[in-house]
Amino acid sequence: MGPVFEFLGNFWWLAFPLFGVMASVGSAWERRSRRRHKQRLEVLHAKAELKAAEAAARGRAPLPASAGFPTAAIPAAEPAPDPQRSQLERLFKAHDAVTARWLDYELDVAKLIAFPAMSDGRQPLTASFLRAKRVADGLRPASVKAKLTSEQLAEYRTAVTDYEVAFDLAERDARRIKDSSFSEVERKRLDTAKQLLTVAIDKAATPAERQLAYRRVRQELDGLISLSDEAIVVLEEKVALELTTGSVAQAPEAAHDAEAAQDPEAGQADAAASPAPTPRPDPAGP
Repeated sequence: MGPVFEFLGNFWWLAFPLFGVMASVGSAWERRSRRRHKQRLEVLHAKAELKAAEAAARGRAPLPASAGFPTAAIPAAEPAPDPQRSQLERLFKAHDAVTARWLDYELDVAKLIAFPAMSDGRQPLTASFLRAKRVADGLRPASVKAKLTSEQLAEYRTAVTDYEVAFDLAERDARRIKDSSFSEVERKRLDTAKQLLTVAIDKAATPAERQLAYRRVRQELDGLISLSDEAIVVLEEKVALELTTGSVAQAPEAAHDAEAAQDPEAGQADAAASPAPTPRPDPAGP
């Protein structure tokens, strides 16, 4: 122990530098400890923000304010399409397409004259089509947003398919038989109605000629083809095209001349029935 005390007695002044070195070493260790602690806190905070962002993306919930991310940074996911609504949209489109094809016949008098079976419920295929139409129309939901059971959806889908098939069969049959189901006299009446219809909707014809032709068309088709109220309205609109109130009110002589032009025999009969004019006496006298 003597040499030690002798060394300390000779070199006591070394204690001051050693204290400074130890102090600097302790200060550096403390700084490194604080820096490591700060880094750990930053890592933990980043992990917390990442977990919050993942949870918000899964649940489409807004991020908390403490997360540090703007809520608009993650776009909201679009709602999944409703498979039932998609099916109803397709069925509605197919249903409406068949109805539009049927209305092409139902509202067009010229087509009804050419293919009268499309309006004749006595024809088996036409009657089947009309029954399929009533069933499909009755099962049609109010809108594509309606909630149906799987059985109701399947029933409506089957009805629309039957509606399409029934119309195709009825149309093919009507185009095949045309007016063959009518007698010779009835076919002549249909031909006459077809010719008169051309005059009734001819813009070059006079208003009196068109009105007279329209009335004759109705007479020829009476008892042969049943025209719906909608078809009559459409036909009357075509006949009245570009007619004014003044031009519709024709003189009786003009209407009579138009009728005589379309039916010469009737005009001759009227002329024969008309009394001869009485000669007027000469006012000058003999």
